[in-house]
Amino acid sequence: MNYCYECGTKLIARELENEGIIPYCTKCGKYRFPIYSSAVSMIVQNPSRNKVLLIKQYGKPDYVLVAGYINKGESAENAVIREVREEIGLDVRELKFNKSEYFKPTNTLMLNFSCIAESESLDGLNTDEVDFAKWFSFDDAKNNIKQNSLAQRFLLDYLGQIKN
Repeated sequence: MNYCYECGTKLIARELENEGIIPYCTKCGKYRFPIYSSAVSMIVQNPSRNKVLLIKQYGKPDYVLVAGYINKGESAENAVIREVREEIGLDVRELKFNKSEYFKPTNTLMLNFSCIAESESLDGLNTDEVDFAKWFSFDDAKNNIKQNSLAQRFLLDYLGQIKN
């Protein structure tokens, strides 16, 4: 961030005790901490816990995880429940936080969760948001998820944890 989001003044680097060098607005007299979006991505498993749901979106050819932005005032956990219901038409249970990673291309902190779907039915798929969804075995999911993506890193990390 180079300019104050309130007044537009060019920010300067200034030491803040116990924080280090932080952008500072001389006009407002305030430190300006980084602003970024927050989103969730989900490793959705079937009720038998032997398959993972992957989706295709926005006309792209690659499979990714179900994901979405967290609304203002919403918890990450509620965003997981809402996004799976909105995009796939499924209710989920047993939410578990896995890990987070900053995703620079969209200036977003991604929070990855795993959850269990109440069924494998894809009859409620919202085709306005998701082009295609499919359940994959763990090995097939590893082979089909978008290569060198954040979704792949989250999935491989998660599957490595549950195998141990």
